[in-house]
Amino acid sequence: MSSHPAAPALQVSQWFNTETPLDLPALRGRVVALHAFQMLCPGCVLHGVPQAERIHRHFAGEGVVVVGLHTVFEHHEAMQPVSLQAFLHEFRVTHPVGVDAPLAGQRIPATMQAYEMQGTPTLILIDRAGRVRRQHFGQLDDLTVGAEVMRLLCEAR
Repeated sequence: MSSHPAAPALQVSQWFNTETPLDLPALRGRVVALHAFQMLCPGCVLHGVPQAERIHRHFAGEGVVVVGLHTVFEHHEAMQPVSLQAFLHEFRVTHPVGVDAPLAGQRIPATMQAYEMQGTPTLILIDRAGRVRRQHFGQLDDLTVGAEVMRLLCEAR
């Protein structure tokens, strides 16, 4: 039995940069880099979002799917989907991005709660079997992320 937990389902209220909603079970067989961010988070804007886009561009066609997750847990009134759409355009984000589903009467959205995230940016690496293999709050350097993604890609299916 694996010591790595199954990745909880994504609970998303709206998607950008994809024609159909993404579903983790449908992505089995691929490595998923789930990047949680807020557009008003300086660390996300300076490091997390650009890194997610670099992963997306570098590993395109290699069996890696990058999924952005806009997890709004503060400044709710300023971070509406229309603002996010403009943000994604201005920052040239091309990978799929979902809006973490809000929960009635709660500040923390659904997927953020399910993964017990501490804040943003958070990078979660999910292996081909749908298990969480790494969850990191804060900034990781590109070399570390690239090595971990490659390790997951090289594991036997």
